[in-house]
Amino acid sequence: MGKGIVKRHQDLAVYQLAFEAAMQIFELSKKFPVEERYALTDQMRRSSRSVCANLAEAWRKRRYEAAFIAKLTDCQAEAAETQTWIAFAVKCGYLTMASGKSLTQSYDKILGKLVNLTNHASNWCLP
Repeated sequence: MGKGIVKRHQDLAVYQLAFEAAMQIFELSKKFPVEERYALTDQMRRSSRSVCANLAEAWRKRRYEAAFIAKLTDCQAEAAETQTWIAFAVKCGYLTMASGKSLTQSYDKILGKLVNLTNHASNWCLP
């Protein structure tokens, strides 16, 4: 989406991708073993959702470029953390290789968009 038509954080393409990926993780993680409920399952869900939550915060901090960039950096960290949990889930046999690859590729796209947004933060900040 172009800058001119983004009015809310939900309008950002990166937010939409991150939200979709977080929902995929939620659905797939329902099948994880019960003993992982307070470990891998919670960690994957938390970090994937945190990408979206930090994007919402970043959007509201656009008055201050440094604060905006700091929250976008948090988004990148959470997305990378999610990729780590995906790798563990595949290695433990909770996700198929195909599902893991697809999710990892989604987060590669999300990270690329976040880096681009960070590199062009001044274009998005308020006057």
